[in-house]
Amino acid sequence: MIPEGLVLLTSTVLALGVIKLAMKKVLVQDLYCIEALARVDTICLDKTGTITEGIMEVVDIIKIEDADVNDIVANMNTALDENNPTGIALKNYFGKKNTLEVIEKIPFNSSRKYSGVEFTDHKYLIGAPEFILKKEVKCIEKQIDQYNDKYRVLLLCEEKKEKKIPLSLILLQDKVRKEAKDTLEYFKSQGVKVKIISGDNPKTVYNIALRAGLDENSKMLDASTLKTDEDIYNAIEEYDVFGRVNPDQKRKFILALQRRGHSVAMTGDGVNDVLALKEADCSVAMASGTDAAKNVSQLVLLDSNFASMPSIVDEGRRSINNIQRSASLFIVKTIYASVLAVMFLFINKAYPFIPIQLTFANVLSVGIPSVILALEPNYKRVEGNFLVNVVKVSLPPALCIIINILILMGCSNLFGFNRVEISTLAILITVLTQFYLLFKISYPFNQLRFLLFSLVTTAFLLGYIFIGQIFNFAELSLSMIGVLAVMIVIVFFFYPIFVELTNRVIKRLYKNGFMKEK
Repeated sequence: MIPEGLVLLTSTVLALGVIKLAMKKVLVQDLYCIEALARVDTICLDKTGTITEGIMEVVDIIKIEDADVNDIVANMNTALDENNPTGIALKNYFGKKNTLEVIEKIPFNSSRKYSGVEFTDHKYLIGAPEFILKKEVKCIEKQIDQYNDKYRVLLLCEEKKEKKIPLSLILLQDKVRKEAKDTLEYFKSQGVKVKIISGDNPKTVYNIALRAGLDENSKMLDASTLKTDEDIYNAIEEYDVFGRVNPDQKRKFILALQRRGHSVAMTGDGVNDVLALKEADCSVAMASGTDAAKNVSQLVLLDSNFASMPSIVDEGRRSINNIQRSASLFIVKTIYASVLAVMFLFINKAYPFIPIQLTFANVLSVGIPSVILALEPNYKRVEGNFLVNVVKVSLPPALCIIINILILMGCSNLFGFNRVEISTLAILITVLTQFYLLFKISYPFNQLRFLLFSLVTTAFLLGYIFIGQIFNFAELSLSMIGVLAVMIVIVFFFYPIFVELTNRVIKRLYKNGFMKEK
């Protein structure tokens, strides 16, 4: 009754999935995240380091006031010594100096979105213009808008007695990954929604997303306008690109999508992505990212290559689809064997199966097919509850077997069948029913499935004819052939009826809330 082979098969398929992903430079840190991958219908991408290379470079400086920008930023670089992509870009361009005495430092914060340093006579801030100036940003908004489409815009500002004086705009650019367009196109073709979330200006993020191949009909939103959880819940479905997102909002985006019934994957590489990565159904980090992001993620892209994502999703789907299909073969035996075991406690007859016959039959109708099917490519998105999907397929043939065994026990009295004859007929109708199920789950046939079905059915037929005595099979008499023919007709008549009844019962259980989709 216990499907021991299914335990081995599941472990083998998942382990093989881990090996295949490792060959594609993907580190799997949680074996069972492969199932979550197979069900993903929405993927949230952090812009920096995911669809872009994550290597920022300063393109230009737009002066607003007369100030020695190079000297100021070089001294700020020394004081702050930030190693994020923006900090590295500033150090590469402006260098480092130590000519000004530091009084106080304001480290960069992803919620605040700027950093600052107070020197002996001056205090300077550098970061997102609208976060530094807030409402006063309107005075330079037209200048900022000229560059937002192509660049990430930083503002260098001097603070004097709570008054902030814009000194210059610093334009940075991040290269879009070459493979990003093909990857986004893959997700679109697979029906997986893509949400791009970033702490940068919404226009900058949106234009980078378009360059990466996101649909031109996609809509963007400034996340700083979302004040409540309900705002996030309402916006997450309507918009595709979000800018000015803080770390806590990223987490809430994931939760909002899950509340809406989505299975969500999240990719990220920074400390500000950690909260969202922990909440996602499947979390993916870049090897070039922070240790915090890698430690909480279930998958790590060892080459930090976003192009690996389609292969990862495909491998997850292949593993779970094939385990689900193979499990259906195993669970047929579990259902009919369990039910018959209970029934034969009250029926004054011997249990109809002889173990050695079951071994021969199960190897050919369950064991070999389940292994071959479990290794086949199968990239259809997984939907619904795993156990329900399995039972939906395995219950109709199991019920057909139970009915036929009861009919067989009645006929055995009528025709005077002995124990071996009863067991032979029981095995034959069981194997024929399981081969019928194998035919159903293998259709439409490809070369591999056709070869598999042909080989196992032929092997069983030849085994029964030439070595049947070894497995204690009886020769078929006319009365046995007649009973077998009736049982075969019952299988073909009742199978579609049981399929329809099973589907109706499951739909009713879903409708009444007794079962969940996942």
